[in-house]
Amino acid sequence: MVLRLVDLSHPIEDGMETYPGIPGPAISDHLSREASRKVYAPGTEFQLGRLEMIGNTGTYLDTPFHRFADGHDLADVPLDAVAAVPGVVLDTPGPAIGPEVFDDVDLAGRAVLLRTGWSRHWRTPAYGAGGHPHLTAAATERLVELGPTLVGIDSLNIDDTATGERPAHTGLLGAGIYVLEHLTALDQLDQPDFEVFAVPLKVRGMGTSPVRAFALWR
Repeated sequence: MVLRLVDLSHPIEDGMETYPGIPGPAISDHLSREASRKVYAPGTEFQLGRLEMIGNTGTYLDTPFHRFADGHDLADVPLDAVAAVPGVVLDTPGPAIGPEVFDDVDLAGRAVLLRTGWSRHWRTPAYGAGGHPHLTAAATERLVELGPTLVGIDSLNIDDTATGERPAHTGLLGAGIYVLEHLTALDQLDQPDFEVFAVPLKVRGMGTSPVRAFALWR
């Protein structure tokens, strides 16, 4: 069997900005190779890395706990909701994405990936400067009716950030639909019938986690 894979995740790098105002990750040695030589036998060395970061770093998954105190967290995400999920990619003119994008598309139980092209601005001032593509409240209501498993976007935020309101996060996470933000390489999804994988760390008491998101054709 020949498998085709497309990586949909941004790499996590020391100090990088994912979202304006959120600290970048700090990547360092807990035990360097040089220091490990004093611990192990001659010719044997290891590196133990330390990673300190906010859950909303790189390409990440939001669970209901991110928005709601009584929502389930990362440790309770069922694998069948984030692994081998039938995917569909939709081209979404913006910046405001309306409900008409989802007309005549079967989205029940699927991973819906919104291809906006905004990821071309990743790690440039334009990425977080405003005007990014996002779902409208009406589009969110339509998605909830259609019942996908998760909704992803290759943009700064699935919501408009011009105000403090977050109707997309509220509607989707309130319905148990996972949100996947800061995707990339959606332009490589050029064939149908792919599966989406976006498995987070199994952490209790957190609502968001970086993922290694990818698409798979079997």
